[in-house]
Amino acid sequence: MKTVKKFTRVNAKTVEEAVSALRAANAWAMAGGTDLVGTMRFEILPDTMYPKILVNLKTIAPTLDYIKEEKGMLQIGALTRLEDIAKSSVVKSKWAALSEAAHKTASPHIREMGTLGGNICQLTRCWYFRLHDNRFFCVRKGGKTCFAISGENRYHSIFGGVSACMAVNPSDTAPALVALNAKIVTSKRTINAEEFWAVKIPRSTVLENDEIVKEVQIPGPASGVKSAFVKFALRSSIDFPIVNCAAAIGGGTARICLNAVYNRPYRATKAEESIAGKAIDVASAHAAGAAAVTGAIALAMNKWKIQVAAGMVKKAILACA
Repeated sequence: MKTVKKFTRVNAKTVEEAVSALRAANAWAMAGGTDLVGTMRFEILPDTMYPKILVNLKTIAPTLDYIKEEKGMLQIGALTRLEDIAKSSVVKSKWAALSEAAHKTASPHIREMGTLGGNICQLTRCWYFRLHDNRFFCVRKGGKTCFAISGENRYHSIFGGVSACMAVNPSDTAPALVALNAKIVTSKRTINAEEFWAVKIPRSTVLENDEIVKEVQIPGPASGVKSAFVKFALRSSIDFPIVNCAAAIGGGTARICLNAVYNRPYRATKAEESIAGKAIDVASAHAAGAAAVTGAIALAMNKWKIQVAAGMVKKAILACA
């Protein structure tokens, strides 16, 4: 039976202490652990990247675990559990897309452990990247090959790749944050949600090694704006998304974001242009869905995913009516 390699745990008492500990080589931040524990147990990373120090953020949880509305802005601490976000009457009242996205993430047990910060910072789920014992040294790990390009790619990017990587971003809350025009507050800076994700080795955000997420801030919706989140997965109650979509529409404006279709959450600007200022009906939503996948490039096995993405955009728009 495989056991986790030895590591050192640091129980940070403050954000500053956590940041300091993360400056050590191969130090990783850990909150709910729903992604990181599997990463370590199955040794998916090369030894040079394997976590040697775990900086436990749960010991500073009281500082970063909250949901509050101040001066019309929603503020959520990075260590707030997904289940708490899904059930929050404050979030449901004005920011429905985020409430629904949190509710549709994984299983109830995972939502009771997983945090908002962890959900937006998780590693890619590409099966070549995730295969046990680092069997595929892919470009996301510093290798030279994206094995999905000529291999099994039914769930991979439909909008090309970045640095030759065709893996997709797996977060459910990410598109909701982009659609709702959120900002991510870290220990160093404030980042527009749309600019938070990136293709790095091996991580998926622009965060530096000694930088952690502290808070997510979402402005109050303008008058008449409604938001919604929809998801397509094989097992809708617990699976990672094959495609998901969030939309915030009203007052002549629209923000629409797809995810699990590209390395990063994909802002569907052509769909926004198509629907903005128009009455929402089946015809206008269908046209916006078609516009959203303009320029999509199928791999050998995922042409069907383009149609699903168009359908998710249509469904999200209709949910905002």
